Amino acid sequence: MARLFATARSSNASDWHFDSRFYIANVMEVFERLAWYGFFAVSSIYMTTPKSQGGIGFSEVERGAVQGIIPFFLYLLPVLTGALGDKLGYRKMFLFSFSLMAPGYFILGQANSFWAFFGALSLVALGAACFKPVVVGTISHCTNDRNRGLGFGIFYTMVNVGGFIGPMIAGAMRAISWDAVFMMSAGWILINFLPVLFFYRDPPTLNRQKSSFKDTVKQAQHVLGNARLALLLAVSILLLMAAGVQWMSYSLAFLAIAAWAVINVLWNKLAGGDEHKARWWQEKIRVSNPRFALYLLILTGFWTVYNQLFYTLPLYIRDFVDTRDLLSIIGLFGDGAINFFAFVDSGQIQTNVQALFSQLQQGVEINIESLRLQWVHDKINVPASELTVLVNELSVISGLQTELRTEQVADFSQRLISFRQINPEYLINLDFAAIVLAQIAVSALCQRFKTFYVLSVGLVVMVIAFVVLMASGMYTSGVMVVTVILLIALAEMLTSPKSQEYVASIADKSQAALYMGYYFVSMALGFLFAGFLSGWSYAELTLAMHRPELMWGLFATIALITAALLYWFHHTQPKQ
Repeated sequence: MARLFATARSSNASDWHFDSRFYIANVMEVFERLAWYGFFAVSSIYMTTPKSQGGIGFSEVERGAVQGIIPFFLYLLPVLTGALGDKLGYRKMFLFSFSLMAPGYFILGQANSFWAFFGALSLVALGAACFKPVVVGTISHCTNDRNRGLGFGIFYTMVNVGGFIGPMIAGAMRAISWDAVFMMSAGWILINFLPVLFFYRDPPTLNRQKSSFKDTVKQAQHVLGNARLALLLAVSILLLMAAGVQWMSYSLAFLAIAAWAVINVLWNKLAGGDEHKARWWQEKIRVSNPRFALYLLILTGFWTVYNQLFYTLPLYIRDFVDTRDLLSIIGLFGDGAINFFAFVDSGQIQTNVQALFSQLQQGVEINIESLRLQWVHDKINVPASELTVLVNELSVISGLQTELRTEQVADFSQRLISFRQINPEYLINLDFAAIVLAQIAVSALCQRFKTFYVLSVGLVVMVIAFVVLMASGMYTSGVMVVTVILLIALAEMLTSPKSQEYVASIADKSQAALYMGYYFVSMALGFLFAGFLSGWSYAELTLAMHRPELMWGLFATIALITAALLYWFHHTQPKQ
């Protein structure tokens, strides 16, 4: 009995024992996430805020294009950067990635046009693409079959520690200026140089191959398919991107993609001969690992719907959610807490009142909904009925006075400020807070269940979250949104670590970063579809048609189909 107890105790100890590199990688992940989520959590708000109010003034379609295309490349490039990490060494890749990200974040804050912003964010994305596969590869090298689930659970908790703190600080920084947000992100990356320079060394199990870049590309390509497959997908995605940036219509893009598919079918019939001696264009399209490719394609559905937490929900909170119920709770902690979570520039609100009064004096017809959506950028969300009353009162006064008295401006301003809103990034932050508090416990609990059952349940929880938003209609309360965010957090805790764990379990140690790089392909496609769907659905279904339930229903449907496909994938898995 004593021997059994000693064996169990030894087993538990080994489960919790990790190499020092594991902890260094987790520290670097925290700071990189501080930088990324400090920007990313407020990116939708910043991009759609007019230049006159400190933002960059993108349309919803432009915003969706940036959020789709840039993260697509960020998560696609690890296919190559992961292979290069296995070849050149992880430490060199870390240093290179930080050398790109730090200036990239700073330049991002100075950009004042679509393509300048696009270029600066591309620099950040390239650096992040170099960082991601090697930090996850480090975790893979430092864990084994006994503690892999726990190790990835701890790592994912650290991801969310950075994700929680970054937006909190960013929210305070944007009260100072938007430039401060980007300088903050650059600063977090500069800090990351220290652990790499002084403490990190490549894992001893990393088998660095002295091969050419061409051989590295071939090695990366071998995991999923050949150059013909890459060309088929690349052209199709570029056509979709062209539609996303409005160089062509979506209908024309889909027609061109269909034509390209037909061309490749005919091309396949003409190709043939010895595959080993043929040039790449003489080969048939080949998928090297069909089940892995199918897994990544199915997982794309999860990332498409999950990213609406950052792409669409912040805009919906800003434009249509009444958070006064939450502010009444926050108010129990004093005015300081209210001013932190729902800071409003009273001087700007007074300027708004004066500007509205001048418009009324000039006989300008006021569109209540347009005015409401204009003022949400100043963090006040006045219900249309209340705004109508205020406009009517000012209209009456404008017929009696040439200008507003000081006390009248103050009175109207205070009435508007009573509709102040909590910063959307602070509410989104509850996702990270929940994961920080519960991820390790959830990961430990889920270790006893089969991976694909956990993945499917996570998607079902996501469906429930979107159904709640569907039921809320055009406007909803702060408490309802908090419920939705916590449901999405639970879905993420169930799905994301398990999806990475599955890839780590099938990857050879010598190709850990390469396989993890391919894992990010699902995220790349998810970001691409998430950005385009967010931009289109928010502009057309929510703002133009005033039918947000159709938008949330679309995302719920995608999540449900993904859950069903993951369940099917598991049950069609070949017997070992």
